Amino acid sequence: MEHALILTTTIMMTLLFFVVGGIVGWLANRHYLETSPSFIHPEFMDEDGNIIPDEILAVRFENDYDDYNEEDDD
Repeated sequence: MEHALILTTTIMMTLLFFVVGGIVGWLANRHYLETSPSFIHPEFMDEDGNIIPDEILAVRFENDYDDYNEEDDD
């Protein structure tokens, strides 16, 4: 009987700590995301510190270098 009480208490406390930790972590993450400044590269800003909307260029590089699969034409 004593083992069942210890096992039940342990399981309930584990679940309680898991739920409370998840809620506190979620709230802390939301607070961090809302209060932290967003870091932007200086080249995206004009002299006054405003973002330049029409000067931003996005480039995507894809690595298609399959040199190791080339066949020799000898």
